[in-house]
Amino acid sequence: DVQLVESGGGLVQSGGSLRLACAASGYRYSDYCMGWFRQTPGKEREGVAAIRPGVDNTYIAASVKGRFTITQDNANNTVYLQMNSLKPEDTAMYYCAVARFFSACVGGSRVDYWGQGTQVTVS
Repeated sequence: DVQLVESGGGLVQSGGSLRLACAASGYRYSDYCMGWFRQTPGKEREGVAAIRPGVDNTYIAASVKGRFTITQDNANNTVYLQMNSLKPEDTAMYYCAVARFFSACVGGSRVDYWGQGTQVTVS
């Protein structure tokens, strides 16, 4: 079965850094893109970053551009979201997701699998 396990969330002060990881298993990793999304109660889910494993194609949302970076470790089927210069407005539950189409990994529609989420709180 498909497993997407997020880790790396926590509580950090404004200006600090966190690195989120999404370890994938149970599917053909190279056939799917992976996206990072975040959601806060009362707000729409926002696509943060996306990448297609094995392909030089990435997306970074304007709201986090210059602060967040998405990378991958193909040997271990893991995608990372490096978050620097964190702000209180970055506080959210962060989810990773996989989909067949890159547009879905960016926008969140037609997502095939979702992770359980990891909480990021910036104070």
